[in-house]
Amino acid sequence: MSGVIPPAQPPPDPRHDKPVHPLSLWRWRHNPLYRYTDRLQGWIALALLLLVPVLGLGAMFVAGGAAQHHYRAAAEHRKETLHRTTAVLTHDAPGHPEPGSAEARETRYPATVRFTDPDGRTRTAKADVLPGLAAGSSVHVWVDKGGAIAEPPMPDAQIRSRTMGWALIAFVTVTLAGAAVYRCTTVVLRRRNLAEWDTEWAETAPRWTTSP
Repeated sequence: MSGVIPPAQPPPDPRHDKPVHPLSLWRWRHNPLYRYTDRLQGWIALALLLLVPVLGLGAMFVAGGAAQHHYRAAAEHRKETLHRTTAVLTHDAPGHPEPGSAEARETRYPATVRFTDPDGRTRTAKADVLPGLAAGSSVHVWVDKGGAIAEPPMPDAQIRSRTMGWALIAFVTVTLAGAAVYRCTTVVLRRRNLAEWDTEWAETAPRWTTSP
């Protein structure tokens, strides 16, 4: 009868509840309470779950390969255009607060050195050297065609580190892009559901509120 609210039903007995098997989650496709947009959202989530790792790994290899090629080419170019020579410290290098520590072995301090440029002229300049070196110690420096001390070519360890960094950035970027796509899809589908619910409720509400 129109306008009659059906009586409330008692809650289900929890003793009759059965554990949900993981495979039973696929039954939502046949659930009449789910809309087309709900099913579409599920398929989009599944597609992204399968595609994002594959695309992320592909992006890692592409970005890592490109970065490695770039840095190795740059290192080879510097080796060809720079001149490696031996320089001598003219003064003692500053000492590290913790001599012999791992930090001291990695730290470099600017010190004045004397060297011969590719044209055979004696020059003096600042170079980064290990801490605690005494005057007269020999160090290797890289000199450009103009006779100025330049940054040495990138070592293999640094090339590998930067290559791995770019590969990781590529994977994270693809992952975040997949999450953003899913989030945008969820927002759009949710708004569509709300609009459809409002339309259907506008049609159904009068039948529940009209007196018999």
